Amino acid sequence: MSNYPGHQVHVDKQVLLRNFTNKRELVRHAITRFATSYLTLERLHKEKANIRKMFTSDEWTLNKLSKEPKRKEATKVVLMPSFWNSVVYTLKVMAPLVKVLRLVDGERKPAMGYIYEAMDKAKETIIKSFNNNEKFFYDNTDLEFDFEVTNGLFECIKKLIPQFDVQQKILTELHLYKIGADHFGSDFAMA
Repeated sequence: MSNYPGHQVHVDKQVLLRNFTNKRELVRHAITRFATSYLTLERLHKEKANIRKMFTSDEWTLNKLSKEPKRKEATKVVLMPSFWNSVVYTLKVMAPLVKVLRLVDGERKPAMGYIYEAMDKAKETIIKSFNNNEKFFYDNTDLEFDFEVTNGLFECIKKLIPQFDVQQKILTELHLYKIGADHFGSDFAMA
């Protein structure tokens, strides 16, 4: 047992949390930080009832530590419906993106056509999960022309395709990829 003052407090919180979540850990580690964040948020959502139960339990409310400002704030947040709505919203957006990241991070690097198709499917899935209501998934309806988005696309291309001449060809033919024109829409191009 450690002698630093906060150690016992940390252990007590962990024990209490494990008791209420049937010994399941909230943090689920994955290969990337993004995937770890997603899996942890997913677990948090699955354990929502147990976590809320913990924060309203006698073990929590009668504990003198629950009176500390940070712990009072944590209790308030966990009991707010808007917090859990935000968790659901985030999961709806992240789930399709995690699938794309798994595709890109795989051992076999997929063809650009597959990546673009996967991104399109992710976008469609996100849109459907919000019942086609644009206010939930578009901050900017001209997203395709948004500087941050296009800059992010260019950065991804640079990272995935280090050869400058290939990068230039991709950028030149990007519109053809989008509409599946010419040979870009063929089965061969998608393989």
